[in-house]
Amino acid sequence: MRHGKKFNHLGRKTAHRKAMLANMASSLIEHKRITTTLAKAKALRVYVEPIITKSKKDTTHSRRTVFAYLQNKEVVTTLFREVAEKVADRPGGYTRIVKLPNRLGDNAEMALIELVDFNEIYNKDAKVEKKTTRRRGASSKAKKADETEPTKAEDKNEKVVAEATPETKEEVIETPEAKVEETPATEEGADSEEEKSAE
Repeated sequence: MRHGKKFNHLGRKTAHRKAMLANMASSLIEHKRITTTLAKAKALRVYVEPIITKSKKDTTHSRRTVFAYLQNKEVVTTLFREVAEKVADRPGGYTRIVKLPNRLGDNAEMALIELVDFNEIYNKDAKVEKKTTRRRGASSKAKKADETEPTKAEDKNEKVVAEATPETKEEVIETPEAKVEETPATEEGADSEEEKSAE
C-alpha cells in the first residue's frame, strides 16, 4: 500500500525512477528546455529545483552534492557556470511547465518544461521595459508642436512678425501689451502740445 506517499511513482521502481529523473535533469540543464509527459515534467520540477538552488553557492561541497544527483561532470560545470549566474537573483521557481497537445499514439498529456531565465521570447519584453519618471511641465504634444511649427503663435493676442535678413534670421514678437504702453505716451505728448498751444 502507498499510504501517505505523496510523490508520483511514475510506474517505476526507485532506482529506475531516480536514474530517469537524473537523466531528464541533465538534459534540461544542457538544452534549457525539454518536451515530456505532464506527469514526468511535474516530477522533474520537484527534483531539479533544489539542485539549481544548491548551485547558487559555488563550493566544493555543493558541487559534490549536485554531482551525486546528476552523475555528469559536463552538466555540473554548465549548471555552476551558466545557469547559476542567470538564476542568482531569483528566489525559486526556476522552471516553467507549458502544456502541449496530447500525444497521438497513446493520447498522453504532453508538456514543455524549460528554465525560466533562458527563454528569450518572454525576457525580451522584460529587458526593454524601462521605468519612466513623469515630470511636471509642458506635455510632449506641446513640445512636438514647438519643434515642428516654431512660427505659429499659441496665444491669439500675440502677433509674430518674421524678419528675414540675408545675414541673420530673427523673429520679433509684438504683443498688444507693448502697444498699450506706447499709446498713453503718445496721448500725453498730444496733451502737452495742446497745453502749449493754449498758453
